[in-house]
Amino acid sequence: MPGRSEASSLSPARDAEDWTVGVPAPQFGQAGFPASGLPGGWPGAAEAGASAYGGSGVADLPGSGTPGPAPAPRSDPAASVPRQKDGTGRARVGGAGPLGPEPAALPDLLDHPDPAVAAEAAAVENLLRCWVRETGIGRPDGPVGTLLRIPLPASGAALLVAVRYWSPSGWHRFSPPRFEAAPAHAPALDAVTLAALIAREGNPAGRGGADLVGRVADSVHRTAEFIADRREHPAPPAPVAGDLFLTSEQSLLLGHPLHPTPKSREGLSEAEVRPYSPELHGSFPLHWLAVAPAALATDSAWTERGRPVPAAQLLGRLAPGLTLPDGATPLPLHPWQARDLLRRPAVTALRDAGLLTDLGPHGEPWHPTSSIRTVHRPGAPAMLKLSLGLRITNSRRENLRKELHRGVEVHRLLRTGLAEQWQAAHPGFDIVRDPAWVAVNAPDGTPVQGLDVLLRHNPFRSGDDALCVAALTAPRPWPGRTTMRSRLAEIVSRLAGATGRSTSAVSAEWFLRYLDHVVLPVLAFDALAGVALEAHQQNTLVILDPAGWPLGGRYRDNQGYYFRASRRAELERRLPGIGAASDTFVSDAITDERFAYYLGVNNVLGLIGAFGSARLADERVLLAAFRRFLGKAAGLGPLPAQLLDSPTLRCKANLLTRLGGLDELVGPVDTQSVYVTIANPLHD
Repeated sequence: MPGRSEASSLSPARDAEDWTVGVPAPQFGQAGFPASGLPGGWPGAAEAGASAYGGSGVADLPGSGTPGPAPAPRSDPAASVPRQKDGTGRARVGGAGPLGPEPAALPDLLDHPDPAVAAEAAAVENLLRCWVRETGIGRPDGPVGTLLRIPLPASGAALLVAVRYWSPSGWHRFSPPRFEAAPAHAPALDAVTLAALIAREGNPAGRGGADLVGRVADSVHRTAEFIADRREHPAPPAPVAGDLFLTSEQSLLLGHPLHPTPKSREGLSEAEVRPYSPELHGSFPLHWLAVAPAALATDSAWTERGRPVPAAQLLGRLAPGLTLPDGATPLPLHPWQARDLLRRPAVTALRDAGLLTDLGPHGEPWHPTSSIRTVHRPGAPAMLKLSLGLRITNSRRENLRKELHRGVEVHRLLRTGLAEQWQAAHPGFDIVRDPAWVAVNAPDGTPVQGLDVLLRHNPFRSGDDALCVAALTAPRPWPGRTTMRSRLAEIVSRLAGATGRSTSAVSAEWFLRYLDHVVLPVLAFDALAGVALEAHQQNTLVILDPAGWPLGGRYRDNQGYYFRASRRAELERRLPGIGAASDTFVSDAITDERFAYYLGVNNVLGLIGAFGSARLADERVLLAAFRRFLGKAAGLGPLPAQLLDSPTLRCKANLLTRLGGLDELVGPVDTQSVYVTIANPLHD
């Protein structure tokens, strides 16, 4: 079939104009410029360092007595517009010829000494990556440094963007964009301006634009704060430093590279950002309520030494010294949620009726993990997944009752013998269990939204090096370094030094081990049980050995399960009544689409893109390795063949979802997000 013939080739010959190779960025000198000086022939070179987003040029630097070099004459882009291919293979016009030195030779603005400039650069690149993917803009013909032309017909304009690195998997690197007709020394577009232009193109009627622009501005502001704090305090404080899992959970500073507002925290005051943000090593005591028996809703499949343990008993252990009214059950809340909830009329009515008692803050601090609302305390037997009404990425994160049922249901399903069958072949992988919950019902029996908590097993000891793939791949500051670098790059470089092998060889072996220890078990679970996992990079944890090689993995999320409709009878035989309360059965067509996106595109292709954009490996080599792996896994459900044989894939469009004002947790699963069709890089 198309695409399979390349699986045996792990060392493709390089093209003369190699899009997968960039020039290492030089070190910054004064005010963020390369120590060797900026090349003057590239338009806007003076602004690329200290003033890429509107500051002054070289002439304004302290101690600079001469103006910056004059720009070279600008060529007419229209005279040399190369052809581009969009995500579905249609030819389109949209690029311009290379101008001057390769932008890859200029400093990476993520490393700029001003955190605000670094945050702007990250946000601009995210917006460009999203727009390029979601609208099908393809690679311009030419070497690294070729200008990509992005038409803006709704605004009667176009942007020119120098391509620092073009990723077959979508993790492109771009220099700051400029208007096509702008003067040579005009400042580049900042993230807010770019967001406003994109919003007009994505929704000409104007709906959703103001919301997107506001959230982009908030995300940039927060990201700058996170970068500044981490540069000043690169080492985690105690007790975070003593817990490797928590350390990794609080290391994700930039967020999803293909999301327009990955760090927006609308609704948090400036005073609340520090204690509630994992990026700032936040921690806080929980706010507790007491729930009377008449208002209590709960379930528990938690066992200890074979004996069931009620959720109320577990929560009591997590809050020693908490005084409760007779017969009441403790309910922990995020402090922000408590402040918001206690003003809601439904909650006020329950308090007035004596069904809820406000006990206030209590106990030792808990630490927010990368999801913000799930909290962890080193040494505690459980993590707590709390409701939090903030909009985080695409949703307000309040638990739905069906999701609470789903977590317990999956735990019970695994205990029918399914886990033993699965792990006989894959002993290093498991699902982090969500076996208990507590919530509140109104007097008429309906759920009270936002008053609930899920209890999640904490399977990690302090020395377990378990980290989500998103934290593994995201650039961040490091002690003793002036550049941003991912944990993945640190691991590969260390392994290369220890073994005397090249980074590309180490990367290929690391990737193959990841496929065997993390991806293969997820495919096998779908084949065995008929349950697809929403295994994107945030939900997928890789467990590393002391040297840094993958040796196992975990999946975590009580929301992200797709029970295949075609396997309903089999699943009901395993667990009678399954799906009745959890609403988890999904058509096979939707399951296939979402599984291909979350595991194939987001997780594995995203990992390949991380290797490539960090200049650790040639993405084509890793794509060939992935094809070979999928060929060997062909019997494990429909996904391997789908990824190998389909010329296109369906892909979640986070930017268009945001412009549409959709909440991914509301409504039918097939309409919660916008999906677009992209070219399948495994099929080239």
